[in-house]
Amino acid sequence: MPLDHYLTLGRSGLRVSPFALGAMTFGEDAGGAGASVEESENILAAYLDHGGNFIDTANFYTNGHSEKILGDFFASHPGRRDRVVLASKFFTNMFPGDPNGGGAGRRSILAQLDETLRRLRTDYLDLYWLHNWDRHTPIEETMRTLDDVVRAGKVRYLGFSNIPAWVTAQAQTMALLKGWTPLIALQVEYSLLARHVEAEIGPLARDEGMALVPWSPLRNGFLSGKYRRGTQVVDSARAAFVGGPSEDEFVVIDAVAAVAAEVGTTSAAVALAWLRAREGTVVPILGARRLEHLHANLAGLDVTLTPQQLHRLDEVSAPALSTAIDADLRAALQFAGTTVDGRPSGVYPPLAGATRY
Repeated sequence: MPLDHYLTLGRSGLRVSPFALGAMTFGEDAGGAGASVEESENILAAYLDHGGNFIDTANFYTNGHSEKILGDFFASHPGRRDRVVLASKFFTNMFPGDPNGGGAGRRSILAQLDETLRRLRTDYLDLYWLHNWDRHTPIEETMRTLDDVVRAGKVRYLGFSNIPAWVTAQAQTMALLKGWTPLIALQVEYSLLARHVEAEIGPLARDEGMALVPWSPLRNGFLSGKYRRGTQVVDSARAAFVGGPSEDEFVVIDAVAAVAAEVGTTSAAVALAWLRAREGTVVPILGARRLEHLHANLAGLDVTLTPQQLHRLDEVSAPALSTAIDADLRAALQFAGTTVDGRPSGVYPPLAGATRY
């Protein structure tokens, strides 16, 4: 499956590649962990040459240098900007000492958007994400302002990133009832080592027709295949901050490696193929600091896991979700031993054969 076999992003008319290219590592302004301008442009050009069209960044990535690298690239390659879906995010304050320099208030959104458009050297964004929840701003102010920038032609579509499910539901309901621009996608951390979104965010996205766009689909490299028991990984920005995987994470890492050996591919390709097989529209974001990282990750497009392999990975990585009640118990309470929508239910034990009064 090549990058030019496009997917419709949520309930919209926007078509995107099955993998997005994340530009968080474009530029060396954040502690030297990113890619040089030359390498960033090589990665971007390779992604586009493979048919990719979905590029994701944020206002504060490498202190704004990520956006500038993208803007300079497209300015020097006329005609390419209009063929890509260019996404960026707002929220992070780039101006220490200014309480209105970030967040999701009207003044902040408008100022951040103008700065992003200036760095990207474009007059519109295809997709604009709220990067984090602003607890100090009414969500109706945020959604109304975002609708205004869409109507002004500066933004085409909207999404949320890292926002609680209840806030997202409130915002989406408000937008639909008031005739404002709705959300079409949610950017979330999601991988075999981070499945907490399956408790509430995932079901919400499916119910509302919103796509999931996972960041860190390889858990910052833990699922790339380079982490092995008893070995030390030195070429990892993640390890420099938090160390290596835990014992529980290694159990999943080992299972991914075993499936990769069966398929004859890499652990990274298996982890990405697992995400692509999840229910609904799921478009992982690929991060790359070097060109070879991109090529290695693109192998995930060529892997189709069997139902048995998917089940094994599901089982070994099963999260302890904080749902209100277990799904099987809920089905037993509701359907009392009948089969509904193809799924049989049990009977709540205290009710089996109980006398009715």
